[in-house]
Amino acid sequence: MRHRYILSAAMWIVVLNLHATTFYVKQGSSGTGNSWADATGDLNSVLFIAQPGDQVWVAKGAYYPTNLSDRRIAFTIPSGVKVYGGFKGSETSVGQRDAKSQKTILSGNISSKTDDSDNSYTVVIIKNANESTLLDGFVIADGTSDGAGPSADKDRCGAGVYIDGSGQDNVSNPTIQNCIFENNYARDGGAAYVNGRSGICSPTFINCEFKKNRVDLDGGAIFNDGRHNGIANTIFKDCNFDGNQANYGGALCNYGGKGQCNPIIKNCVFRNNEAFLRGGAIFNMDVEGEARPMINDCQFVNNQAVAGESMYTFSKPEPKEKTEQVKLKMN
Repeated sequence: MRHRYILSAAMWIVVLNLHATTFYVKQGSSGTGNSWADATGDLNSVLFIAQPGDQVWVAKGAYYPTNLSDRRIAFTIPSGVKVYGGFKGSETSVGQRDAKSQKTILSGNISSKTDDSDNSYTVVIIKNANESTLLDGFVIADGTSDGAGPSADKDRCGAGVYIDGSGQDNVSNPTIQNCIFENNYARDGGAAYVNGRSGICSPTFINCEFKKNRVDLDGGAIFNDGRHNGIANTIFKDCNFDGNQANYGGALCNYGGKGQCNPIIKNCVFRNNEAFLRGGAIFNMDVEGEARPMINDCQFVNNQAVAGESMYTFSKPEPKEKTEQVKLKMN
């Protein structure tokens, strides 16, 4: 019986792959999206109908979540869908694209105003997404999460991308790679807010750049939130954090209050980030929970803060009785 189950699962994978669809999006086009020649210009309409296993290929240009004034409309990436930017508009494989020269911008600048007062609160939303969900090859810019909602609300957090795995039994572990996050502004998490409150949210960022993102409060680039018995163990590989600003955690704020927030940070560069208070590059709130990043082969250059230019960890002081017991044992 077990062998039959495995064979059945494998057959279903083949069937899903055979029925997977590739959608084509090109700025200014008005087709069905079935080919480059018949591309659509409406990225959000494609994302709305895309199913797990599908791919969305997006050609160079600037794309906006809406042509209306509703600041809450965002690009919503469905679970199991792979979304690629950086195409010229004639490629026949993902490997032929060049995301550096064919810039594909997801912008929150939905109005013609020169300031950001009416920009999208959040440019991209990824909710309850599995490991096969992918966002690859985009510039994500000009989100403005300046709303007055409660803590962790989308109106005030994650101006570039809001990744949501909050809530009991919910999980969100997408991959974001080859993306640039710049000029995003929020109360918390300028470029990205990773919400694992009471759930699991551990996305992977690979070869991404976070530039000139800023917040009023914490996590100039990223706020990893593992509070309320949640898990937010984000993975960063080969990423650069440059010129981000916050009060706490110029680049990263890791909050593990009554939960777990232990990001893995490999081969990353933190340069010119600034915290006006603590943690020029990284701030860890390790109180009533865990906030203990694992850092390997990273560089910290010219980061600034009142305390902890590279990293600052706030831990709950040990009880006086326990401290005295430790001293006695040492003596």
